[in-house]
Amino acid sequence: EQMELEVREIPPQSRGMYSSRMRSYKQEMGKLEADFKRSRIAYSDEVRNELLGDDGNSSENQRAHLLDNTERLERSSRRLEAGYQIAVETEQIGQEMLENLSHDREKIQRARERLRETDANLGKSSRILTGMLRR
Repeated sequence: EQMELEVREIPPQSRGMYSSRMRSYKQEMGKLEADFKRSRIAYSDEVRNELLGDDGNSSENQRAHLLDNTERLERSSRRLEAGYQIAVETEQIGQEMLENLSHDREKIQRARERLRETDANLGKSSRILTGMLRR
């Protein structure tokens, strides 16, 4: 715009030459702007495709990654199942041990009670025998 104003102030005999130059510069500028917009759009499409992986190699790479990840998931699942099975077996063994300990405790308590009864009976017997010996 500034250049157009300058051309208008130039004397009329040389104004035509500068006006035609201005028009050609404007046309060239328009073409350059259009090229710039197209290249920017093409570049953004290229970047988007690169990021989203629209080309054939990336789909093969994605498929390979998916297969690798699937195999990893399957291995991890098997390990988790094995670990869970071990935990269940360990819990069962622990439960059996607690039951055995409970039975053993009951046996020990019954034996202790019999021992106390036997001790009390022996004490009575000892007193009776001592009383009999004194007579």
